[in-house]
Amino acid sequence: MSRVGKKPIEIPAGVTVTLNNNTVTVKGPKGELTRTFNPEIAITVEENIITVTRPSDVKEIRALHGTTRAVIANMVEGVSKGFERGLELIGVGYRAQKQGTKLVLNVGYSHPVEMEPEKGLEIEVPTNTKIIVKGTDKERVGALAANIRGVRPPEPYKGKGIRYEGEFVRRKEGKTGK
Repeated sequence: MSRVGKKPIEIPAGVTVTLNNNTVTVKGPKGELTRTFNPEIAITVEENIITVTRPSDVKEIRALHGTTRAVIANMVEGVSKGFERGLELIGVGYRAQKQGTKLVLNVGYSHPVEMEPEKGLEIEVPTNTKIIVKGTDKERVGALAANIRGVRPPEPYKGKGIRYEGEFVRRKEGKTGK
């Protein structure tokens, strides 16, 4: 059995989970998330505990077992606490600012790059070199952070670019003149 899949998920106070066939809807103080899972994986909600079980040991179903449990756990955590991903800008003149809901990045291009977060996500700019992406859906928060990082990924020679908070960028030695 999957070690991750066997673990029960506790539902915190203020969060309600409804199950319709294999469509799980989780409502909490931060919002609501709905997702449909594979019908072969059995999901049960009893009092304040969610359990995920599988009917057989077929390779595909074994793979889905732990994944399904992890996704449901992330949904419960997202609507109760929320997720956030930090990014930092490193480079001379690199800065970020917020105009309304849009994020405007000046990262060495001839034009500023504008990004609009999708519904349910929020971008904060506490300083002009720091960006925080917040939301209830872990997958979408990570995807938006990756899209922002993709505008100017960190380069290995000077380390300039947009990187995740705490990300280590391996540095290379430049050319040497004779």
